[in-house]
Amino acid sequence: MRKAGRLRREGGKGAGAEIYYEVVGEGPAVVFAHGLGGNHLSWWQQLAHFAPRYTCVAFAHRGFPPSSPVPGKSAPDSYADDLAALIQELNLKDVALVAQSMGGWTCLDYALREPKKVRALVMASTSGALDFSHLEDAEVSEWIHRAPAALAELQSRGIHPAGGERLAREQPALAQLYWQISEMAPASFREEVRVRIRQLRTQSPSLLAKLAMPVQFITGDEDWVFPPAAGPALAQIAPKGRAVRVPAAGHSVYFERAAQFNELIGRIL
Repeated sequence: MRKAGRLRREGGKGAGAEIYYEVVGEGPAVVFAHGLGGNHLSWWQQLAHFAPRYTCVAFAHRGFPPSSPVPGKSAPDSYADDLAALIQELNLKDVALVAQSMGGWTCLDYALREPKKVRALVMASTSGALDFSHLEDAEVSEWIHRAPAALAELQSRGIHPAGGERLAREQPALAQLYWQISEMAPASFREEVRVRIRQLRTQSPSLLAKLAMPVQFITGDEDWVFPPAAGPALAQIAPKGRAVRVPAAGHSVYFERAAQFNELIGRIL
């Protein structure tokens, strides 16, 4: 099965926006939520891999083309509601959620609201709205201290921070594609979204203890957008938490090391 569509939000918070989505494959449902540097196209390597066995849904968050444009300063407030409406529209049951970076705000919020509807949650390079600075972890604290300078250095060299230095050096074609997908959304919009999701990152990591489903954290060891050590620390809080740190990978493991990423989430699916 393959289809594309637009979900128009008619009522409640965030009404009026249209959410673009694509569905491919058949089987248990898996919904992929992209990060700030992406849209539905970001998951091309995952959809091709999982479609023979799963119903794969990839969508563009509101404001990210081809979904309808909205103010970035308010867009994240409706992300979980949009996901809930999409799951209802497609009549998906017992879904697995795969969240990359910004998508973690979307999927974690939904999982906390509707835990009985989620059979598994993958948090890739993200803690969503959970404030990882509350973790008592020396490596996380050191990362927080060093990250601003490291990100500034990447940007000064024209390297996408979410792609990383290794992707740019070893896989320049993929790095170029990453930039192209990222720039489909206006830079000013992405910056407003970045500011807003950071404002929303205030919740206690202890909320993970409420999630009974398997929760897997995946981080790249060379990530300067999200602390690699935060994944294992957070996984200890979830009753069925697990974590993997991927060597020689940056923030976007799903894009840079797709085969390894697919194998990891295949285990939890």
